[in-house]
Amino acid sequence: MKRRTIIILATVIAVLGLGAMAATGRLGGGKKEGPKAVAVVRGSLVDKALAVGTIEPRVEVSVKSILAGVVRQRFAAVGDFVKRGQPLLEISPNPTPLEMVELRRNVELHEIELKNLERELARQQELRNRNLISPSDLETAQRRVDESRNQLSLAQERLALQEGGKVLTGGKQVETVVRAPIDGYILEDSIEIGDPVVPLTPYQAGTVLMRMAAMRDLIFRGTVDEIDVGRLKEGMPVTIKIGALPNASVQGRLEKIWLKAHKQEQATVFPIEIVLTEVAGATLRAGYSANAEVIISRRDSVLYIPERLITHRHDSSFVTVRTGPGKTEERFIKTGLSDAINIEVLEGLQVTDSIVEPPPREIS
Repeated sequence: MKRRTIIILATVIAVLGLGAMAATGRLGGGKKEGPKAVAVVRGSLVDKALAVGTIEPRVEVSVKSILAGVVRQRFAAVGDFVKRGQPLLEISPNPTPLEMVELRRNVELHEIELKNLERELARQQELRNRNLISPSDLETAQRRVDESRNQLSLAQERLALQEGGKVLTGGKQVETVVRAPIDGYILEDSIEIGDPVVPLTPYQAGTVLMRMAAMRDLIFRGTVDEIDVGRLKEGMPVTIKIGALPNASVQGRLEKIWLKAHKQEQATVFPIEIVLTEVAGATLRAGYSANAEVIISRRDSVLYIPERLITHRHDSSFVTVRTGPGKTEERFIKTGLSDAINIEVLEGLQVTDSIVEPPPREIS
């Protein structure tokens, strides 16, 4: 019994001794580390604002038809480069039997009306030759004949267009071939052979047949936070980073800043446009997601330190400088440009100085 008691007491004493040694930093010869020191660095600082957006063509158009019908033939496909005026699609008129009957009957009615008015004009001319009517009466009869002739011509052109797909009017060929409105690439099409086409009129938007863009003139469209927009000016240089092309070097210039903000996911942002000035090592495509870093200010070959090392008191900035083994002093410094992580030191430090990092705050 005595022996067991002695063993228990010895174990307790040993455990307490190890705990005391660990607490004083003497366990295994270890020592408590002193405060960390951070060296003053000479290099470049860039203050920039971040914009999030996409690469888009400056000019993008929707191709539509001014004639109704169905798609009969395709002359160009997605990805093709086409010149302005080049055929893209052929729209075949697809009138119903009732519509064709109405068109033919409309032509017949206008022919009958024109013949009646021409006979009336001949009678008016004869009366005028005998001075039985005034010149204005003869002019009115002539005007009615001219109007009726125009109406008949219009009805005949409509019928010819529905029957043959093309017609000559006013010396110009009107046909059902849809042509490219600009020089550019076909980005996408929205129709297939046989699909119906609603025409573009002043009263309806019409069917979008294709979308085209001038891909040689790409820009960045995005948004910047309201906190940064007050520091931006047109003409500032921009570095653009494209997620899908990490090795691409794309430079730009801030071209436009919107005057009105937009609400985006409970944040207030301002749209901006950036023109691309230099593209190296990349083939850009419409729709690439990208981040744009607008360079507000830049300082080269300056001294800087992490901003977290600075203590602010009464509108003044101080750091703790290591002056020797176990020795430190607080020093006033004058600061300059900040990139939100590091800050420029204008006065008070040398490149050979080391700044003592404050110990982390204890959570009580």
